[in-house]
Amino acid sequence: MLRELSISNLAIIEKADIELARGLNVFTGQTGAGKSLILGALELLLGLRGGGEDAAMFVRPGAAEARVSGVFEVASESTAARLAAVLDQPIKAGEPILVTRRVLASGRSSVAVNGSPVTAAMLKQAGEQLVDIHGQHDQQFLLKPSNQLAILDAFADALALRGQFAEIFHELSAARQRLAELRQSQEQRAEQLELYRFQIDEIDSAKLVAGEYEEARNRHSVLKNATKLKAQSAQVLEGLSEGDETVLERLGTMVKSLQELVRLDASLTDLAGQVEGGRGILQDVATALGRYQDRLDVDPGELQKVEERLDVLNRLIHKYARTAGAAEDAVAAVLEHRRQIGIKAERLEQDAVALGSLDEEIAKLQAQLGTLGRKLTRRRQEGVKKLRPLVEAQFRELEMNEAAFDVQIVTRGAGEAGGDATGLDDVEFLVRTNPGQEMLPLRKIASGGEISRIMLALKTILADKDQITVLVFDEIDANIGDRLGATIGRKLRALANGGGAKGEKGGKAGENACQIICITHLSQIAACADHHLQITKDVVGPEAGRQTLTRVRVLEGEDRVRELAEMMAGAKPSETVIAHARDLLGLSWKRGRKG
Repeated sequence: MLRELSISNLAIIEKADIELARGLNVFTGQTGAGKSLILGALELLLGLRGGGEDAAMFVRPGAAEARVSGVFEVASESTAARLAAVLDQPIKAGEPILVTRRVLASGRSSVAVNGSPVTAAMLKQAGEQLVDIHGQHDQQFLLKPSNQLAILDAFADALALRGQFAEIFHELSAARQRLAELRQSQEQRAEQLELYRFQIDEIDSAKLVAGEYEEARNRHSVLKNATKLKAQSAQVLEGLSEGDETVLERLGTMVKSLQELVRLDASLTDLAGQVEGGRGILQDVATALGRYQDRLDVDPGELQKVEERLDVLNRLIHKYARTAGAAEDAVAAVLEHRRQIGIKAERLEQDAVALGSLDEEIAKLQAQLGTLGRKLTRRRQEGVKKLRPLVEAQFRELEMNEAAFDVQIVTRGAGEAGGDATGLDDVEFLVRTNPGQEMLPLRKIASGGEISRIMLALKTILADKDQITVLVFDEIDANIGDRLGATIGRKLRALANGGGAKGEKGGKAGENACQIICITHLSQIAACADHHLQITKDVVGPEAGRQTLTRVRVLEGEDRVRELAEMMAGAKPSETVIAHARDLLGLSWKRGRKG
C-alpha cells in the first residue's frame, strides 16, 4: 500500500503531505482544484512520466525543483523479492519503501529508493509492481497482453503447468542454440582439432622432462669446452699435488714445523690446527679434481646428441612457452600447454559426438513441449469459458448491458518461430461495448471512463488473482448517472476489502485486500470511501503577484457530509440536500460494513 505521499512545488501544489489508508481512498474537489495533479504526482513518482521538458512542466513557477516522495509497503514476500531484483537492493515485506523523485526546472531529474539512486528504467519496473493506474491507455497493467495471459493463467489454475512448459522450453532453446553453434563452427572445429592433435603429437614425441633444459645447457657447455677445462684443471692439480714442491708438500712441511712449535708454546695449538685443516681441504680438492678430469674423457658423439636435444627443446619452447618466465620453467610451460590443449581437444571430440545426439534430444524435447503446450491451451480455453460469463455479469451491473467480453487465443505449433516460455498461445482480452460493433482488443477501447469501468469489472472477478496491491482509478465516473455511481462505489469498496465479487454479497474482507485510490466527481462513489480527502484551490498574495495554491485535507464527520452535499448541489446546498448527503453516507457505511 501507499502510506504517505508528499508533494512540493509541483505545478500549483506548494506543499502537500497526504496520508493514505487501507481500503478505498477517494479524492474530491472543485473542477480545476488540482485533483489531476495527484494522479500526475503518482505517475511522476512511479516513472510513468519521463524527464526533460515533459517533467519540467510540473515544476511550480519560481521554484528550483519539484519533489514527490512516497512511502510504500508490500506484504507479499514474492512481490518484495521481485522489487529487490528490479532495484538491486534488499527489500523486505512489511518494511517501508521510500521512493523519492526530484525534477529540476531545467528538466533533469533524479530518483532514489530508500536513499539509493536508481535509474528511470528501474523505477518504471518497480512502479509496475506497486501501483496499477487506470485512466491512461499506455499505463495500465491489464492492457498489456502479457499481463492478460498471466491473469488468465492464474484464473484457470494453469500456473504450475505453465512453469513446466517454461522449464522444457528453456531446455529446448539451449539445445537448439548448442546445435546451431556446433553446426556453424563444424569446419573450424575440425581444423582446430587437427591443430591440437599435431601439437600434442609433437610435444609427446619429445618425451619432455621438467627441468631438463637447464641440465642440457650445462652439459653442452662442458662438452663444448672439454679441452680447456681439462687443461686448466690439470694445471691446478699439478700445483696442488703432482708437480715438484707442490702446495700439499709445502703445507706438510709447515704442519711439522708448527707441531714442534706447539710443544714449546701451547698457545699456537689453534693456529697449527687451522693450517693442518687447510691442508686437508686442499687434499680433498686435489682428489675431486682428479675425478673431474676422469669425467672429461667423454664419448666424442655425446656433444652432437646434446646439441640435437637442445635444438628440440628450443624449438618447442619457442612455439609453446613464449609466456614462460625463467629458463628453468620453460619445459614446464610447454608441458602445461600440452595439458590445456589436451582438454580442449577432448572437448572438441565430445562435441563431434554430441552433434549426433543433439538432434535426438531436440526431437524429444519438442514432443514434450507440444504435449504440455496443448494441455496448457486446453486449460486456458476452459478458463475462458468460466471467465466470460462472470465478466459479462459485471458489465450488466455496471450498466454496460450490451457489452460483451471474450478472450482471443491464437495457438502456434510447438516448433513455430515467435514462441516463448509462456506457452503456444497469444492471448488478448476482447471487448465489444455496443451492439453491431466488432470485438476489439481491450487496449484499443477509446473512452478513459469506459476503460476504467471495464477494468473494475475484470478486477472484481480477478481480485484474488491480482498481485498489484495499490489501484488508482481515474475517470471511472465519466458519463454515468447517480445509480451507476452507487454501484461503482460499492464495487470499489468491495474490491478494496479483498472480496471482489464475493465482497459485494456480504463476504468478509479477504486476505487479498488492497488499497484503492479514486478521483471522482460523484457523491455516490465518494460516500463509499474508507478515507475521504478534499482538494481545494486558494488564490493568495497581493494583487500584482497573486498565486494559486492547492491544499489537501482529510474530511470526517460533518465536513464530509458538507462535501457530499456540495458535490450534489453546488456551493450552497439546502438543508434537504445536506440531509440527503447524511443519509447517503449512512447508507454507504451500512453497505460497507456488509462488504
